[in-house]
This record gives sequence, C-alpha cells and structure tokens, in this order.
Amino acid sequence: MHKEDLVSMDREAALRRERKGDDIAGGQAIIEGVMMRHGDRVASAVRRPDGGIEIREEDYRPLAKRYPPLGWPFVRGFVTLLEMMILGMRSLMFSAEVALSEEEEKPKPWQLTLTVMTSVALVLLGFVVVPAYCFTLLKGVIASTFVLNILEGLIRLSLFLLFLSSTLLMEDMKRVFMYHGAEHKTVFAWEDGRDLTVANVRPYSTRHPRCGTSFILVVMIVSILVFSLLGRPDFLHRVVYKLALLPVVAGISYEAIRFTGRHRGRGWVRALSWPGLLLQRVTTREPTDDQIEVAIEAMKRVV
Repeated sequence: MHKEDLVSMDREAALRRERKGDDIAGGQAIIEGVMMRHGDRVASAVRRPDGGIEIREEDYRPLAKRYPPLGWPFVRGFVTLLEMMILGMRSLMFSAEVALSEEEEKPKPWQLTLTVMTSVALVLLGFVVVPAYCFTLLKGVIASTFVLNILEGLIRLSLFLLFLSSTLLMEDMKRVFMYHGAEHKTVFAWEDGRDLTVANVRPYSTRHPRCGTSFILVVMIVSILVFSLLGRPDFLHRVVYKLALLPVVAGISYEAIRFTGRHRGRGWVRALSWPGLLLQRVTTREPTDDQIEVAIEAMKRVV
C-alpha cells in the first residue's frame, strides 16, 4: 500500500473519531509555550531562556467522566470552560516560572491569580454590565425589544473588538499569538493523522474552527438570541438574569463550535465559521519553527 493511502486512512480514522466526539485535542498558548489537552492527559511545553524545552505532564480526569451528567450536551460546555480556565491558570504559572530568566522578576502565584480574577471581572463588566446599562438607557426610546437586543449585542461585540485591537499594541502578546498559531497548526496535523514533525506541521493554517476566539464570537451571537427572552427588565434584574443564563449561552455555543469542528469540510459550515476564522487573524500569527517544535512536544505527551 502506498504511503499516501496510509495517510488518507489515518486521516479518515481521525475524523471519524472526532465526529464521535471521543478524540478531540486542543490547548492554548502560554508564556513562551503551549499547553495541550487530550483525554485524561495535560502537558505544557515551555521554551527556557537557554533554548531548551521544559515539559510538565499531568493526569486530569475531566469532571464529565467523574460525574456523567456534566458531560451531557448543552451542559458540558460551561463545565469545560471552567476546567480550561483552571488548567490554563496552572499552565500559565508554570510557564512564567520557566520562561523568565533569573534576572527577570517572576510573578508570584497570588499576582497571577489576581490578574486572572481581574481579567474575569473586566470580561463580566464588558460582556454583562455595560451592555445591560446601555440597554436600560435605550429602552425608553426604542420600542422593539428585538432591536434593543441587537443593539446591545453590537455594543458587546464592539467592546470585544476594541479589547482585541488593544492587544496588538502589546509586544509580548505578539509572541503569545505566534504560539497560538503553532498550537492550531499542530492540532490540524494530528487530526489529519500526520507524523508530528516541524515539516509536516508548518503548512497548516493558524486558524482553527474550534478556537476559543471563534467560541467567543459564537457566544456573542447566541447571547443576543438567549437574552432576547428576558424581555425589558430593569438594569439590576437584567444583570442578574444574564449572569444566571451564562451557563446556557456557553452550553449552546460549545455545541455549535463542536459541530463546526466535526463538519468543517462542508461548504455551508465553512461559511458559518468564516467570521470566527477571520477574527483569528488578530489572535494568531505565523509561528517560527522553534515555536512549532514546542507545540509538537506538548502534543506528543498527550496523544
């Protein structure tokens, strides 16, 4: 059998596993490195100042496996989001310890925790509080609840795009975005059944339909539909209702992202994924070979 036939068979088998939802790998960029997760395995690979790669591996049994109801469709999305936040925090602390040289002041765990908590608070402020306040201001002059929700959604999206644009001014974020691109390329190569080498990984796209950036955009769209059910409550009640519905929005959005990932070969699915992939032009950059090497090392440890 020709090598090309074997590669094709591996790719088809990988896609069949992914369609079943039992063989999905993913991760995130960290400081000078990449964290990958697959099944019950998590690995973070970080480039040391001396040029070497330091890797931390751990077993992590997802909550959905420990408590099956948490793995049900439309429930697992919010649970997975919380788990990735926790794992991402751990990986971020590890990467800060490894990537910074002895001369650089390394952040304390409490400093990183405070940074993450502040970031979450700012997200809730921009995603929930400010749009709800604008909704309250506008409901006196706009009779249509649907139009109000569309305007609120546009305000939410504008704040998100403003935040993304501000990251382009941060020099350190450019390298994080390059590692983000390396992560996507490596996941693509693995999903296609390719040997994980720099030469095999390099040609792939930096934009992946299951990316967190695409997920956030889907959340923005789904929230318009879900929050439309709230009617026209006062400001305080609207904030409370929206916070209570965040797990619902996350659950629906997660299923949508999984669907587009499993069926990305279909033309109409690619069309639906296009806005999220376009947004990844901001959050991903073409990585160098040594950054791809780091992503490959993390992936090898989990698959």
